[in-house]
This record gives sequence, structure tokens and C-alpha cells, in this order.
Amino acid sequence: MATFEFSFTVDASLAEVSRFHHDTSVLKRLTPPPIFAQIHEFEPLGENSLASFTLWFGPIPIHWQAVHTDVDEHGFTDTQLRGPLKRWRHTHHFTAIDERTTRVDESIDYEHHAGWKGLLSRLLFSGAALKGLFTARMLITRRLVKRDRAAQAGLGGDV
Repeated sequence: MATFEFSFTVDASLAEVSRFHHDTSVLKRLTPPPIFAQIHEFEPLGENSLASFTLWFGPIPIHWQAVHTDVDEHGFTDTQLRGPLKRWRHTHHFTAIDERTTRVDESIDYEHHAGWKGLLSRLLFSGAALKGLFTARMLITRRLVKRDRAAQAGLGGDV
């Protein structure tokens, strides 16, 4: 079993970061090209809520179903019920650094299937691939939280 950890800060309050991540449309918003997220079902984020989606890596569809647990204003965990890996448990944790800065800690415990069955997941979800994906998600999160704040303040969405 492997563990991937990634942390970053966002210039936003804990409430703003939590609200952003609790929005069920966030998966599509956080998925960087060339990956495309197709949502089939995404219950409002809550304890034992389900999400069913397909991640398209170009022409390759990766079907996924996850359950959310430990949901509160400080984060949540999504655990793969069905998907490409033998095991995937992703914890999102939000910590207020001060009233205008929040640290986001991402921790994933994952395991690939052995042999040929795990070949695709070892390519798409290697440590290097996850580092690239979460670096993109960090940049997207910072930009979209800033834009969402500006839109709520009536400043328009182009920040």
C-alpha cells in the first residue's frame, strides 16, 4: 500500500475553503485537462453520501464510485467503493492558519491491483501523476476560491 500526501495554503477563510470543497460540482471544477470528469450521480456531500462518475483520460474511461465519511467543516474522506484501484481512501482536511488563510492537507492511501489488472492504475495514479494532478488542483482551487469570493462580493467573476 502506498500513501500520497500534499498540502497547500489558500488565501481564504476556513469557511470559504470548506464551502468550496463541499459543493458537489467541485470535482468537475477541479479536474484539469486533459482529464474530463463526467458525473453520473453526486448526492449532496454528507455522511455516507455517494458519488458515481467517470474520469476520462482522453479516450479511456475510468468508472468510479465513492462514499463520503467524516464530513464536517474541517474536511471529509472519500473512499472508493468501485473503481480502478484495489484500494483508495482520500482524506481532505482544512485547517485555519488565520482568519484569511487556510491550509488544505490531502492524504491518499491507495493500492493497485497486482499484475495486468493494475497496469492502467499504476500508470494513471503513480506518485508522479498524483503530484501533477494535485499541483493543478492547488492552482485551480486558489483561482476559483478567489473568483467565487469576488462574485459573492459583487465584483464580477474575472479576478
